[in-house]
Amino acid sequence: MKIKNIRIKNFRRLENIEIDFEANETVFVGPNNSGKTSATVAFRLFLTSQDFKVHDFSVSKISALDAYGAAEESDESSLPTIDMDMWFTIDPNIEFGRVFSLVPNVSADLEEVGIRLKYSAKDAKKLKTEYRAAFPQTDGKAKKTLSHYLSLPGNLNRHFGLAYFALEKKDSESVTSPLEPDEGKRILRSLIRVDFVDAQRNINDNESGRSNRLSSAFAAFYKKNLEQAAINEEANRIIDENNSNLTSHYDEHFKGLMTVIEGLGVPSVNDRTMRIVSSLSPEIALQGNTSLLYIDQQLKHELPEAYNGLGFKNLVYMAIQISHFHMQWMKTEEKRPLCQIIFIEEPEVHLHAQVQQTFVANMWKIIREASQEVGEGHMVPQLAITTHSSHVIDAVDFGKIRYFRRCALDGESLSAAVTLNASKVLNLRDFKPQKKSAAGEVESEEDTLRFLQQYLKLTHCDLFFADAAILVEGCAEKLLLPSMIEKSALRLKRNYITILEVGGAYASRFASLLEFIGLPYLIITDTDSVDPTDNRKVCRADTQGAVTSNSSLKFFLAQPKDADGKKEKKDKKIEIKDHKALAPEKQILFENACYVAFQRPIAVAGYASDKLMHGRTFEETFIYENIQLFRDKEIDLGIDLSVSKGFEEEFNAIYERVRDASFKKTEFALNVVSSRATWETPRYIVDGLSWLERKMTKEAPDQAPKKDSNAKAA
Repeated sequence: MKIKNIRIKNFRRLENIEIDFEANETVFVGPNNSGKTSATVAFRLFLTSQDFKVHDFSVSKISALDAYGAAEESDESSLPTIDMDMWFTIDPNIEFGRVFSLVPNVSADLEEVGIRLKYSAKDAKKLKTEYRAAFPQTDGKAKKTLSHYLSLPGNLNRHFGLAYFALEKKDSESVTSPLEPDEGKRILRSLIRVDFVDAQRNINDNESGRSNRLSSAFAAFYKKNLEQAAINEEANRIIDENNSNLTSHYDEHFKGLMTVIEGLGVPSVNDRTMRIVSSLSPEIALQGNTSLLYIDQQLKHELPEAYNGLGFKNLVYMAIQISHFHMQWMKTEEKRPLCQIIFIEEPEVHLHAQVQQTFVANMWKIIREASQEVGEGHMVPQLAITTHSSHVIDAVDFGKIRYFRRCALDGESLSAAVTLNASKVLNLRDFKPQKKSAAGEVESEEDTLRFLQQYLKLTHCDLFFADAAILVEGCAEKLLLPSMIEKSALRLKRNYITILEVGGAYASRFASLLEFIGLPYLIITDTDSVDPTDNRKVCRADTQGAVTSNSSLKFFLAQPKDADGKKEKKDKKIEIKDHKALAPEKQILFENACYVAFQRPIAVAGYASDKLMHGRTFEETFIYENIQLFRDKEIDLGIDLSVSKGFEEEFNAIYERVRDASFKKTEFALNVVSSRATWETPRYIVDGLSWLERKMTKEAPDQAPKKDSNAKAA
């Protein structure tokens, strides 16, 4: 049996979400405060502790609680509940007996069964009576709300409890049949075991209450999972002999686990190895004290466990915990749960990148070897991993990712005043690249998906943890963009913005993915003017009849029209003048989710306002808009510039310098970064950053930037 799907309603940010689980590992990703940890906590509360708090109700349901308490006559059904639906895949030939109570029709050919857990009021009338007694009304109003009353110690769990229901799917809806509480608990215990490797592991060598020593973890593992040595009262008299014997005993019984841990790649073959030794004292000999030592095999030098890094300790601790949970499940003799899911939060803590990338594979190695060792090869748990590490998600299939996206509450329209208090969970297995270009054609779904998967893997992309994305042409823009944000859109620094270098040809392939996960994005691309008679021959952007070779501009921005108003064919060459004349608001696309920034003609210092220089690339445009710095050689371009040369000669000198083979864009960007000159961000990038800044701060996001509002005057 495997858990297939859950649905959570009215729990914290998870107002109404579904999560599909993979048969092996499922990875939860998303920005901070998007609900990943809440999904894990929901499992803990429903299946283990049941220690709910009033603020576990979604924000939108607190007012419903208070309304019920304030009303003289109110519908008891208006009291909110917190629900979790769980669906399991089953093998009817093997597991039918366990799930019989959940089967609505004995003759049905079932492959899945479901159970609903509902945290609801036990007696709504009694709740109101006791609330009114605690906080009598004065002039028809109580001093404290019902939610406040329920927040007081013990009140919520005295008035609310779990109810259980069998689920049946009818016409895509779930129909419930109530179960007796004891029956519901029994069924749930027989179906699933849930374990947690928490994020706050506090791995160190201290003995404080919040600390976890590795030696203690090994001792607990030994006590609960391995064959124990017999120690009697004579240990007090022959302590040294017993220490020696126990150390040999530990060597033998921990050998398998130690071999697996050494296979994790830390420590390496050049580092010290680990050994568990007995450190019994006469006073507490029977308690089985142990210490963890790191041994230099060559020098025969022993060091205590404090003498190793937190990353290694964290990795070993997780390996021990996962092994322990798995073995405890396999060793359950009576009514062993049919499936197990282990939640692992933030495994990347203290781990370097290479270990993060191999983490998932190494944990599966531990699990499979443990299953085979006890002859239970089919006993394989499911893992649910919550992470902020791009290295961890690099190592898993694209379709195993569940993206938590912040959104407005149900019934709220997204506006500048709305706080994103809820979340949606997106299954990337459902993602299908189907974004159409402005001309109407659709890029190959297979090619686009393959490209995205490879790009995310090769670049260790942090796209799934960002608040917004900026897609740039090349390395120069990427190097300078942080400084540009500092100069021109400082409020963006409050957000987590990922910058992707995708060139001019591949920005379109991100469009459908960014739309799918709901991430706003800015595209900073180039005009890329070419000769209208030969698209392999570059030309100045102001050349008569010049066309663009930039794929992003062709894909995202509207094509020119025929006289009859129909779009031209997609192979129609797009003239630079058409994009130059494009209204600024036309650069905002897909219902204000995307902005396309590209170069436009600008007035340049030293010349009349009608003398405009139009860059075809970022570097060209940067020079035009900071031309005096290059004339004064505050930033060296390698050529002499001067107004005295005249507009045409200076314009052409810059154009030829940038397109020359000796011009290195990365060196150019590094020269700008390292200079002490006070330079300005090109206007077209300022406009794009301003749009994104307004988008992220929810300030009139539908307004387009004013055209050339900061263009340099003559």
